[in-house]
Amino acid sequence: MSKGLRFFKEFLKERKTVGALSPSSIFLARKMLAPIDFEKARVIVELGPGTGIFTKEVLKKLHPDAKLLVFETQKNFCEMIERDIKDSRMILINDSAEKIQEYLQKNGLENADYTISSIPFTVVPSQIKNTILSQAVKCLKPGGIFIQFQYSLNAHKLLKSYFKTVKLDFTPMNIPPAFIYKCSV
Repeated sequence: MSKGLRFFKEFLKERKTVGALSPSSIFLARKMLAPIDFEKARVIVELGPGTGIFTKEVLKKLHPDAKLLVFETQKNFCEMIERDIKDSRMILINDSAEKIQEYLQKNGLENADYTISSIPFTVVPSQIKNTILSQAVKCLKPGGIFIQFQYSLNAHKLLKSYFKTVKLDFTPMNIPPAFIYKCSV
């Protein structure tokens, strides 16, 4: 079964945690990862990787001594990533992004240089999204960047309530087109 079809099946089955009909495009992945200084980054956290399009792109550029913590709540997506991506720098976590700090500590890591997120905040309950964003802010190094994409501008106010600076970008080269938020504390 193709990744696109598997993704669509997960969307139908898990409407509260899968926010799109199809996986993200390589164009969106490139825009999401553009702010990352891969030479300096030693800890990157990814939230909601789905089929792993961003994960693969991060690992292509990730420093040999760096770690990528990948949080995915959907077991089927975790199994797909585990099967498709073999890289000792990746730590795949089948758990909620509400536990970023816990898993950083478990892996002997202090903070994230960057967090990239595909979490569909429009369908996530308020308490959970607030906990995730609180954790993301708390676990970012000074000068770190949180990069989020959404299919609408609805998350702008929410992100501004957690981050000092929120810059907006857009890519029409995705189905559907996506907004990219680059946030810092």
